Amino acid sequence: MKNLFVVGSLHLDVVVKSPRIPKKDETIIGSAVKYVFGGKGGNQAIAADRNGASTFFAGRVGSDSFADLLTKQLEGSSVNFSALQVGPGASGMSVAIVEASGEYGAAVVSGENTNIDETLIKIPENTGVLLLQNEISETVNLEIAKKAKAAGCKVWLNAAPAKKINSAFFSLVDICIVNRVEAEFYNFINSNKTHKNLTIIKTLGHEGLELIKPNGKIRKIPAFSVNSISSHGAGDMFIGALAARYLIGDTMENALVYAQAAAALFISKAEEERAGITQRAVIDFMENNL
Repeated sequence: MKNLFVVGSLHLDVVVKSPRIPKKDETIIGSAVKYVFGGKGGNQAIAADRNGASTFFAGRVGSDSFADLLTKQLEGSSVNFSALQVGPGASGMSVAIVEASGEYGAAVVSGENTNIDETLIKIPENTGVLLLQNEISETVNLEIAKKAKAAGCKVWLNAAPAKKINSAFFSLVDICIVNRVEAEFYNFINSNKTHKNLTIIKTLGHEGLELIKPNGKIRKIPAFSVNSISSHGAGDMFIGALAARYLIGDTMENALVYAQAAAALFISKAEEERAGITQRAVIDFMENNL
């Protein structure tokens, strides 16, 4: 099995439970707060690791107490994070407000994530997929993607958060993964004319997803029906699980069904139970729900 190499952000997420997301200029009383390992890069690496991928991670933390908490989480996994950089400033962090329905809104402060030194990052041997997101500098993404292509790797981009993407970088992307909000931002999603080899995966929450192939053909895959506790972080579980199954040898379609199952398990469990979402748990869930 080839390796997964994730280059991306690390954040300590401050997650506040609230009856609903406040309106502009409004203050409401929350019910609880948790400090959770996060950042799209870190989350996707941990998710892939738990779902069976041989995972390498490169990112950057600061010189503060948040860095200790982030590093401790990585140490508790099988992820190889020997390429982790440490800077003098603050580690990345976010504040997420999760309302009673399970929906959420979040704000991110990038901190040392913006200072990743791409010249120090090498593609691990036997890497099959480089996984990137939009929470770090596009300059870093571009240079790492160039290295990955030179090494014969596929480049996957989770184009989140939505922002303008340089064509030089985007031309190196083989698979682009977006949710419905991000899909509205990118005008290429429906036309798929950016470059001929691009595959798009558009996730639609409880409505499932669309796999848009380079020839423009669309395959719809339904979601699993579960009671949602919180959707915060579900996209990262989906992407990590998808990469893991793809590298294990599943077809893309089968890997997508597995990733949908992993995401369904994720949103239906409390935060403290999510560490148990492993290959075995997802396969058992699929056997009982397909």
